[in-house]
Amino acid sequence: MNKLGLHAFVWTAGWTADDAAMAIRSTAELGYDLIEASTMDLKGFDVPSTLRELERNKLGITMSFGLTSDMDISSGDPERVKRGEAHLLDAISLARDVGATHVCGILYSAFQKYAAPVTSEGIRGSIDVMRKVAEKAQASGITLGMEVVNRYESNVLNTARQAIAYVKKVDMPNVKLHLDCYHMNIEEADSAAAIREAGDLLGYFHTGDSHRGYLGSGSVDFPSIFRALEAIDYQGPITFESFSSAVVGQPLEGILGIWRNLWEDSRDLASHAKTFTEVQMKSARQAVAHQRR
Repeated sequence: MNKLGLHAFVWTAGWTADDAAMAIRSTAELGYDLIEASTMDLKGFDVPSTLRELERNKLGITMSFGLTSDMDISSGDPERVKRGEAHLLDAISLARDVGATHVCGILYSAFQKYAAPVTSEGIRGSIDVMRKVAEKAQASGITLGMEVVNRYESNVLNTARQAIAYVKKVDMPNVKLHLDCYHMNIEEADSAAAIREAGDLLGYFHTGDSHRGYLGSGSVDFPSIFRALEAIDYQGPITFESFSSAVVGQPLEGILGIWRNLWEDSRDLASHAKTFTEVQMKSARQAVAHQRR
């Protein structure tokens, strides 16, 4: 059974003790199974208060982030690679301490728009670092999700096929694909086919519509996507991700190009996303079951 998650940026851009308490409580109140916390400020992450709130609200947690340019492990620059490796290893320690099951996102490169293609040397360096990080994560039962993102956020993994090749080269059982409806809608010729090709290498999944607004109000073909997830018997988390400048502000607002807000009410957005996802999952189960008869 898939656990349903909600990205914390629906509620707050920070992760102070008060931010965490509000986001965790609000997510649990809507009936979600987990919250995805995203932060580059590992030292500012209040572990004791987060653990207390998670336990109090009986909520699970995953983590996600993207590396900055000065930590780019795909850069080929030994100093930046070294900083990136250290940051990733620190993130695994934090994930272990808060009981996170997954660490996902743009872990393999910087979260930015590049001006040139990645080099073969850069790919090799990224894979070497990821293997070391995966070894540490495996000791704590943590799955790493290589998020496949659009061309404006990385030059390394833009399609499921690229990510499949990368994950196979890392060759660690806890390194998986992290697919996202929003990014697939930009880069994949057929999102459902990409999911089927990923198969059992898919370890984490983001829902999000083409404009990052309410699910079902954009151009993403959710029925075919959920049928593909059902067809491969995907059992991992399904987490809703959406951004509004009313919540996230800078610098994320600028990085993601959030120039117009499609929502203001976090609770209504999150409540709708959960209901929409549950309906799509049930419909997909029925459709696939009918096809197999």
